Amino acid sequence: MGVLDGKAAIVTGSARGIGRATAELLVAQGAQVLINDLDGDVAE
Repeated sequence: MGVLDGKAAIVTGSARGIGRATAELLVAQGAQVLINDLDGDVAE
């Protein structure tokens, strides 16, 4: 059980770098995360 269970987040620029690390941390804490990036292939 994470501290963010049942929460949702949108992370822009999440295919690389800080955005990706943030998205991964949120997921690890139980949040459902929508990622968004201009480079769709990398974000996939």
